[in-house]
Amino acid sequence: MHEPNVVGDWLEYDEYAGLRVRVHRLEQSEPPRGRDDAAEGLTYFCLRVTVENRGGLHSTIHLEDGQIDVRLGPDGESAFIDWRNSQFIEGFDVYPLRRATAVLYAAGPEACLGQVDVQIQLRVDDDWADRRLWTGGIGLHEGSGGAQTGAGRDDSLARQVSNFLRDQAEEGTA
Repeated sequence: MHEPNVVGDWLEYDEYAGLRVRVHRLEQSEPPRGRDDAAEGLTYFCLRVTVENRGGLHSTIHLEDGQIDVRLGPDGESAFIDWRNSQFIEGFDVYPLRRATAVLYAAGPEACLGQVDVQIQLRVDDDWADRRLWTGGIGLHEGSGGAQTGAGRDDSLARQVSNFLRDQAEEGTA
């Protein structure tokens, strides 16, 4: 398995020249068409997945339900995905120097949102790309004193992964 990406990082696919993907904008957000009744008592959040074509040819991109898996907390429990409010990429031709973005609304227990793992399996021109993982978290309690352990210290998994990847890049062993 490849090392996880941090939410916000671009991932380039070696097998698809110039094609890259990014999971970003992981933030608490209410869905535009109202909450689903099945999400009663859960906290909504939104994330975006952008596919960019920096190559010379166009690619047909599919990023639909079932190709995005969202897990929460240290036990990796499945998040509630609000398919009605989410926007997917369904057979879109991404031409050179263009992007397409999927917007996903999900919900989970507020206590678990400090660790969010997003797994993507992109379909390009009817071929399946390898599954890739991004990890991050939502700082719902930032500034409230409850989520931080000590004066400004952040021990979330996302912060640990980010620090690890930064250290590896600085050492030149990425």
